[in-house]
Amino acid sequence: MEKYIVFHPKLTKPDRIVLEALATDVKLFSKSTAPNGAANGFANGAANGFGSNGYDKCHGNSKNAAVLSKLDALNDPKDAQFEPTVFSDNDVDQIQWDTNFNRHMLIPYIRVARSVVRVETDVVMLTHLLLYFSTSVPSALILFFWRFTWIHAVMHFIMQVSYMGTYTLMMHQHIHMRGILNHRFAIFDHLFPYVTDPLMGHTWNSYYYHHVKHHHIEGNGPDDLSSTVRYQRDDLLHFLHYFGRFFFVIWFDLPCYFIRKQKPLLAAKAFFWEISNYVALVLLYNWQPRPTIFVFALPLFLLRIGLMVGNWGQHAFVDAHEPESDYRSSITLIDVASNRYSFNDGYHTSHHLNPLRHWRDHPNAFLKGKELYETQGALVFHNIDYFMITVRLLLKDYDHLAKCMVPIGNEQLAMSLADRVSFLKLHTRQFSEEEIKEKFKA
Repeated sequence: MEKYIVFHPKLTKPDRIVLEALATDVKLFSKSTAPNGAANGFANGAANGFGSNGYDKCHGNSKNAAVLSKLDALNDPKDAQFEPTVFSDNDVDQIQWDTNFNRHMLIPYIRVARSVVRVETDVVMLTHLLLYFSTSVPSALILFFWRFTWIHAVMHFIMQVSYMGTYTLMMHQHIHMRGILNHRFAIFDHLFPYVTDPLMGHTWNSYYYHHVKHHHIEGNGPDDLSSTVRYQRDDLLHFLHYFGRFFFVIWFDLPCYFIRKQKPLLAAKAFFWEISNYVALVLLYNWQPRPTIFVFALPLFLLRIGLMVGNWGQHAFVDAHEPESDYRSSITLIDVASNRYSFNDGYHTSHHLNPLRHWRDHPNAFLKGKELYETQGALVFHNIDYFMITVRLLLKDYDHLAKCMVPIGNEQLAMSLADRVSFLKLHTRQFSEEEIKEKFKA
């Protein structure tokens, strides 16, 4: 089944290492169960030094140790192999360092940037802040205060659409770490989202209250306002209901949730910031309607769609027997869009296991905990992002999803493609209220 595994040329270095490790497991399992397995030395696995999945555990452990050591070195500023992330599009070793610009401009920039960001790997976050404040902010100011043209407005919106995904996942790191810059720049670190968030479609502080103070507390359980368990996850009407509730009433639902949980202060804060943002939009529209639509309203509308499409994909596959398990209610993606351009957002299970884990540590944590992922029946996909998982589900294209699935653990490794399709369909089934009461102890 390894024929379905695709190594995209733009995979990050850690992603390629992780996918190679998983592909090796698939290949060895296929050999161990092949009719001529005995001739290849894979029969009677335990007696020949192979584990139950056909993997030479002694060799595998030593190889995994070397791989983990390399991944740890890439993240350790004190190690000679340390590599900060400078640009989303390229790893450091792919940059042509012998050009005059890179020698005299880029290398000094990296040296300074490492002291500006909170974590030295995160030079890319300063790079993106500089990008947003040199393009998005002045462009918006021109549309409001100098001259509005339709061409500029459309191009501005297209530019913001290209920024939204990466910005949102940068802010995902920001809200969990309570900042991305060195503490010497704490004031700017605290204030810049009030400028950039509305430009990218976010309402002030709502991401923090909904995601950190609510979603990670409930973990896709029945009290989670963005929970998927009450929906049939391959049904378009169910998705539209899911999206509509969030889009139209989250301003009311989230404060009510905090009140039910006896957290009135959080309720007041969530309500204040959400409504303040809407009031600001109304005032801006009454003053300058056309710039307000393109600079603030359209990004808000598009991002809210994106957030719900993404969250649906992140939590579409939920195990019917242990839906409370982070391993069985979220997934891992090894793909370019999620990990190269979105700060390893593909490692969603790892993130739910430890919301404070730094984004660069997710591939390491996955490999270190791979055996637990296997025994817990976790799901791993590759060459597909959360948006396309949602699209494929709503099209009921389980064949494509089965080909993107990377089997881990003996049960999954033994599955045919048809078995994978049936397996995935079981994980998208709507939970009844009786099942929710039983499984979630609600």
